[in-house]
Amino acid sequence: MTETADGDKTRLVRGPGLLLVWVYGVMSVGAVSRSVYEILTDYDAAPLAHTLSAVAAVVYAFITYTLVRGGETARRAALVCCAAELTGVLIVGTWTVLDPSAFPDSTVWSAYGMGYVFIPVLLPVTGILWLRRSREGAAQQAE
Repeated sequence: MTETADGDKTRLVRGPGLLLVWVYGVMSVGAVSRSVYEILTDYDAAPLAHTLSAVAAVVYAFITYTLVRGGETARRAALVCCAAELTGVLIVGTWTVLDPSAFPDSTVWSAYGMGYVFIPVLLPVTGILWLRRSREGAAQQAE
């Protein structure tokens, strides 16, 4: 929850924020399941791809946690992680498009998340917009 100047707390998980948490939660479960399976069964075939899937899983889980936890510190942490996630998706997405041979197996972020209906590239943008909007809403309530 984000605390306003008068001590009142507003929630990050309200309205569209609830849908955002739900999608991040689903992506967390999917990415964790995928990366654990890949690392346990086929790590040697594509260590970079499987490690990047694990990194994506950690990022999704952390963002889910911070959104649910709420508060200004959690909001800022989620905002930084969403920006880092978007950077990762853009770098890995571009890399996999330009040099597909570098990734014998795909990652969650391969081709900008094409295997996940492009949710990995849309989710951090949506998260950033929501987190900025939730901050502005808390600031307006404080006035």
